[in-house]
Amino acid sequence: MNGPIELGVVDLGLGAALILVLALLSWRMRLGLGHDLLLAGARTVVQLLLVGLILTAVFEQRRLVWVALIAVAMLLIAGREAMVRQERRFTGWWGFGMGTLSMFVSSFTMTLFALLAVIGPEPWYEPRYAIPLMGMVLGNTLTGIALALDRLTQNAWDQRAVIEQRLMLGESAADAVRDIRRHSMRSGMIPSINAMAVAGVVSLPGMMTGQILAGAPPLEAVRYQILVMFLITSGTGFGTLAAVWLGARRLFDKRQRLRLERTRLQ
Repeated sequence: MNGPIELGVVDLGLGAALILVLALLSWRMRLGLGHDLLLAGARTVVQLLLVGLILTAVFEQRRLVWVALIAVAMLLIAGREAMVRQERRFTGWWGFGMGTLSMFVSSFTMTLFALLAVIGPEPWYEPRYAIPLMGMVLGNTLTGIALALDRLTQNAWDQRAVIEQRLMLGESAADAVRDIRRHSMRSGMIPSINAMAVAGVVSLPGMMTGQILAGAPPLEAVRYQILVMFLITSGTGFGTLAAVWLGARRLFDKRQRLRLERTRLQ
């Protein structure tokens, strides 16, 4: 089987032209998205080129310290993105810490499980396996946690009067937000469940498509994609459960009083 077809500057320029046309249409229709499209496109080019250069060096050296540094950087950036994507969020380190801690526990656990118990590369931290797996699991876990925490804080704010009434009737803090907590968890997990449900029928997932384009046998690409989707869904589920549990506890003080004044509208 032939290797992948190499893309040149002209080929990428044709792809960029589509973004320019879309930005122009946005400007003509006054959608207000033209600037965001162009900025996002520029960031995509710069960020991915930098990542490509960094990964090339890391793959050649194959040292654990570089893999660990990249993983920590990815985690910190994901933690910030999970916080800023929420309309109402906890102030201080709580807003950053809950999502980051949840992603650390879930994503790192899933990645280590795949490397040590399933794939078994030599060495176990082989960058060609560790970094892509971490990126896929962490990126999807970020989406689930951000959605869940946003739903938790927004629903708690909208239903604060109901929560306080339930507290006055003698319910515990956990019971007062039980329905909100359940709905928040569902919101965080639904995207991953939907992705599994339509994989191969409505969409061809990214990793499988990339391996096929790179010349891998389709069945081998399918096996890797199945593993990755199980890891993503498990990581998202465990991370969402942890984030919502921490967030629900933070909604109340030690005396089980609602303290929504410590969340703010962004």
